[in-house]
Amino acid sequence: MFGFCLLELSTSRMIMSSLENIVKVLISQEMIRIATITHSCSYLQQGAFQATSLETPVFTNSLNSYAIGTPLDSQASALQTDDSLSPSSLDSVVVAEQSIKNESYGNSSSANSLNCMGSDQLLRASAVCAGDFTKTPYIPVYASLSMGIINCYCQLVDPEAVRAELRHLKSLNVDGVVVDCWWGIVEAWTPQKYEWSGYRDLFGIIKEFKLKVQVVLSFHGSGECGSGGVLIALPRWVLEIAQENQDIFFTDREGRRNTECLSWGIDKERVLRGRTGIEVYFDFMRSFHMEFRSLSEEGLISAIEVGLGASGELRYPSCPEKMGWRYPGIGEFQCYDRYMQKNLRQSALARGHLFWARGPDNAGYYNSRSHETGFFCDGGDYDSYYGRFFLNWYSGILIDHVDQVLSLATLAFDGAAIVVKIPSIYWWHRTASHAAELTAGFYNPTNRDGYSPVFRMLKKHSIILKVVCYGPEFTVQENDEAFADPEGLTWQVRCCKKSLKLRLRIFFSVDSFDTLEILQVMNAAWDHGLSVSVESALPCLDVDMYSRILDTAKPRNDPDRHHLSFFAYRQRTPFLLQRDVCFSELETFVKCMHGEATQNFVD
Repeated sequence: MFGFCLLELSTSRMIMSSLENIVKVLISQEMIRIATITHSCSYLQQGAFQATSLETPVFTNSLNSYAIGTPLDSQASALQTDDSLSPSSLDSVVVAEQSIKNESYGNSSSANSLNCMGSDQLLRASAVCAGDFTKTPYIPVYASLSMGIINCYCQLVDPEAVRAELRHLKSLNVDGVVVDCWWGIVEAWTPQKYEWSGYRDLFGIIKEFKLKVQVVLSFHGSGECGSGGVLIALPRWVLEIAQENQDIFFTDREGRRNTECLSWGIDKERVLRGRTGIEVYFDFMRSFHMEFRSLSEEGLISAIEVGLGASGELRYPSCPEKMGWRYPGIGEFQCYDRYMQKNLRQSALARGHLFWARGPDNAGYYNSRSHETGFFCDGGDYDSYYGRFFLNWYSGILIDHVDQVLSLATLAFDGAAIVVKIPSIYWWHRTASHAAELTAGFYNPTNRDGYSPVFRMLKKHSIILKVVCYGPEFTVQENDEAFADPEGLTWQVRCCKKSLKLRLRIFFSVDSFDTLEILQVMNAAWDHGLSVSVESALPCLDVDMYSRILDTAKPRNDPDRHHLSFFAYRQRTPFLLQRDVCFSELETFVKCMHGEATQNFVD
C-alpha cells in the first residue's frame, strides 16, 4: 500500500511538472507575440497621435512576474490592479488580459485589433497610424461664416467681403459653410411676418462658388457665448410680451430671468400672441422651408440644424455668464418660472407627494462646488426619493421638448437632414452626482446612464448628432479642483452599454480637455445607430488640435469603421482674418479630412 502511494505521488509530480513546462512555453510564446504587437504598434508612442501603449508599466511588470522557476499557484494575475489606476490605465490592462485569454481576438481594439483585421483594413490602419490619411473615408468640412454679415433688418451688409471670404474657403477645398438664420432677425418686428431677403442674397452668392450650406435655425439670442461680440436679441414682439409676463423665460431660484431663450414651460402654453412656443418654432421652420425649398431640392442646403436651447444646444441655460457663472461652477436649476412650476406641481400630485412640488433648496449657487451643497455632495439629496423624482422630472422636460420640436421639424422639412447639437459637460465628473450635468438637464450621476434616453429620442427622429468641442477656457489641468474627468466619462458609458465592445480605444493626456468626452458621446451615439458630427470653436493656430480632431474624426482600428459624418469649424474671430497665418495648416487639415493627404503640419 505504501509503495502504491509513492507511485501515485511520483506520477502526480510528473504530471504537474509536465503541465508547468507546457504553461511556461505558452507564456513565453505569448510574451513574444505581445512584444511583436508592441513593436508593430510603436507608432502609438510617437508623432501626433498620443495613445496608451500595450507596454504599460502595469502590464510589463505583470509579465515579468511569471518567473520560470516560480510555482503556478504563486503567480500574480496579469489583471491585478491597484486603486490608483485611472480608467485609461485599467483599460489597457483589460486589453492585455483579453489578448492572453482569447485566441480569437474577436473583441479587440487599438493595437491588438491588428491581429483580427483583414489585409485591406490592416493597410488602411497602418497608413492612418503613420499620419497618412490617403484613401481614408471622406469627411466633409464646413467653415462658419461671420455672424455680422446679416444686420438686424435682414440685409446683407458687405457682399464683396462675403465673396472674398468664400473665395478663400474655396481655395482650401472646404465643402461648404455654416450659416446662422436668427429668429430674432427674420421674425423681428411682427408675429408671423418673416423677412428672408438678406439670407436669399447670401445663399445666391454661396451658390456662385458651388459650396454647400448648413443652415442653423437659431431660436436663442446671442452676445454672450461664442458670438464674436455681435448682439442678436429675441424678436422685439417677444420682448414686448415679456414686459408683462417675464415667466416666458427660464428662471433661477432667486427669480432672475434668462432672456437668451424661451422657457420650455411655455411649449404648450398659448402666451405668444395666441400661439404656443412649439407653434412659433414650427411656423418659423415651415416659412424657411417654403422660402428655400428649391435650394434644398438642388442640393445647395445639405443639412438643417435646429436650435433646442441655450446657445442652440440641447441643454438648460444652467451656466450663464451674465449671471456671474464661471468655470468650474456647478450651475443652477432653471425651473422657477410659473409654467415650469405648474408642471412640477402636476407631476408631484400624480406621484402622490404634493410636498415634492418644489425645486431643491440646498443645491448651491452658480459658482458653488459639489461638496459645498447638501444636494450634490456625496450621499446628498440628489439620490434621495425626492431627489430622484425631481431629477427625473427635470430631465424629462428636456426630452419632451426634443420630441415635440423634432416631430414638427421632420414634418416641416420633408425628409431633409436634421442636425441637433448637444454640449460636452465634463467638469465635476469625478464626483458621484455629476452636478454640472444635472443642472444642464442630463440625469447622469454615477449610478445612471443619462445619455441613452436622449439618444433614443434622437434616433426616433433620425437625427444627425453634433457634439460641441469647447474652447481653451475649459481646459482640464492637473489636480483640477473641478474634478473634471473626460476619461471617466468614456469609461462610464462603456460600462453602461448593453454589450461592452472594446472600440475607439484612444487615450490622450489630461490637457486635451474634452476630446475624450466627445468620444464618450460619439461612442454612445454610434451604439444607438446615430450619425455623429463634431463642431469645434478651437483656435485656428493650434496645430496639435488639428491632429486630435483627425484622430477623433477617423478612429483607428474601429471594427465597425465608424467616422464622422461631417466636421464644422466655428471661428471665434472672422475666418478671413486668420487666413494668412494658418493657410497651410488648414489646407493640410482639409485634405486629411478628405482622405487625400499625409498629415504634415508645420509647427
